[in-house]
Amino acid sequence: MASSKEYLDYILEQLSELEGITFKPMMGEYILYMYGKIFGGIYDDRFLVKPTKSAMAMMPDAVRELPYEGAKEMLLVDNVDNREFLKELLTAMFDELPVPKQKKK
Repeated sequence: MASSKEYLDYILEQLSELEGITFKPMMGEYILYMYGKIFGGIYDDRFLVKPTKSAMAMMPDAVRELPYEGAKEMLLVDNVDNREFLKELLTAMFDELPVPKQKKK
C-alpha cells in the first residue's frame, strides 16, 4: 500500500517549524530529509524515523517496524500530533544522522 499525499502533507505541516525539511517520493512512499540528511520517511501512512540514540531515548517504548521488506527497522512515531515533541525529536537526532555519501560523477 502506498502512502497518501494527504498524510505526507500533514506530517510536513507538523514539521513546519523546522528549517531544512525536504522530501523525495520513492516507489509510492516518501523519504524525509533535514538539511540533506535522511532522518526517516512516510511508509504505508506511517511516520518512521531512524533508530538513533536520541530517538530511542525520547521514545523508549516506540514500536520498531520495517518500512518495507528487506529494510532495516525504524521507529514508529505515534506522537505526530505534538509539534513541539517532533521539533525536539528531530533536533536531537540531527547530529547523529550520517552525512550523505557524495555521488560519483
